[in-house]
Amino acid sequence: MTKDETRPGSEEQEPAQAGNAPGAVPQADAPPPVPAEQIQRELEEARSAAQAFRDQFLRKAAEFENYKRRSEAEFANLVRNANEGLIQALLPIVEDLTRSLKTGSGDTDAAAFYRGVELIFQKLMKVLEAQGVTAFESTGKPFDVDFHDALLQVARDDVPPGTVVEEIARGYKLNDRVLRHAKVIVSAASESESAPGGTVTPETPGKSKEPTRH
Repeated sequence: MTKDETRPGSEEQEPAQAGNAPGAVPQADAPPPVPAEQIQRELEEARSAAQAFRDQFLRKAAEFENYKRRSEAEFANLVRNANEGLIQALLPIVEDLTRSLKTGSGDTDAAAFYRGVELIFQKLMKVLEAQGVTAFESTGKPFDVDFHDALLQVARDDVPPGTVVEEIARGYKLNDRVLRHAKVIVSAASESESAPGGTVTPETPGKSKEPTRH
């Protein structure tokens, strides 16, 4: 075999081109450089936008601060004058009491004076009711710590133990909330009921709890 003859499998293969190699990733062309003038222009635009946003933020902050001060002043004024309507409603009653006292100082008719004071009291209760203040009855009802404040216990055999037998100071509610507990005297079991075989005397009612809603 001559040296010019080629043997099978011994041919020299040309090296593969880098761009044609199997699995090779084609290389993208590099982006053209951005001109310096464009970069400078975009930078100036970004600075202008940032300054505009900063000015807007400072303006809004100042507006909010003014609104906050104005709201606080309005709220303080509202609290200070919250009872203005109630006071205006009470002034005629004060005037009625003043006239009644002047008349009663030289009047010997006690019945007429009493009637005048009673009318003034009724007018006062109407004003309070218009504000949501109402009195509640306690006498004859079971003692309830949510409504009553027990001042004393007395032995009674005509009512069940733990019954309010006397009201020393009336209780009041403001809308659905107890505004002031009634100060009351409560019945206890009599000595005959406390004897062996009788009814056990209930515990002494304690002081009322904090005002609760009902």
